[in-house]
Order: sequence, then C-alpha cells, then structure tokens
Amino acid sequence: MADNKHIMINKNLIEAAKIARLAAYAPYSKFMVGAAVQSKGGQIFSGCNVENISLGLTICAERSAIAAAITAGVKDLISVAVVTDSIKPALPCGACRQVMAEFNPNMRIVATTTGGKSEEFELSVLLPKPTQGILERDRDV
Repeated sequence: MADNKHIMINKNLIEAAKIARLAAYAPYSKFMVGAAVQSKGGQIFSGCNVENISLGLTICAERSAIAAAITAGVKDLISVAVVTDSIKPALPCGACRQVMAEFNPNMRIVATTTGGKSEEFELSVLLPKPTQGILERDRDV
C-alpha cells in the first residue's frame, strides 16, 4: 500500500519546483531548473537557477532553494525536488550534492521532468562519505 503522506509531499515539492522553474534566468543555456526543499516540519522553500555570462558564477536551483530555507532560519531539510525539461530527470551537480550533505547527508532527492518522468534517490547513494578527509588531520605529522 502506498504511503499517501509520502506521495503528497512529493506532489507539493514537485509543484513548488515547477513554479520556481518558470522564474529561472537561463539566457545562455536555455536550461531552466526549478527546485524545492522541504523541512522536517513540512515547510517548503523554492529556488531557480540564475545563470551568469561567466558560467562558473551560475547559481543552481538546488542551492538557491537551500539558501531560501537558511535565510528563513530553517536548517532541518529532509528532501528536495528538482524539475527540468530534459528527456531524463536531471540530478544535482556535485557542488549541490555537497551543499545538501551539509544539512542532511541522507536527504531524499526527487528528480522530475516536465514530461512527468521521475526518479528518487537518497543523497548518500549519490555522494557517499561527504566529509571524509575534510578538516581531519593526522596529529602525528
């Protein structure tokens, strides 16, 4: 039997990401992305990609949504939805994965296309051991 609460959460997240996608600023790639993150308490925050002519300065939708949550004082993130118009669902880039892991290394990711294709992952599968070696030192050296 399907978990109706789980299904409703996905629908609300995906809908928020779809709406955010429409606000994307993507004049160079034309690849509009919307994302929405959800907190343990059920709050949803959305964001879109914001390109820059210097492509390295582009802000991904996932990080934009996380920044909106953090700005509102919410850090207990449990899931993220990402919506694109690609043929297959697009997964978060490495930088976004690392930022997500800062708040929940087991965050659930729902990647969806505007055509309705969807895939779900746990962040720990896409980014195992996100903090290994970071800020660790061998004290004997």
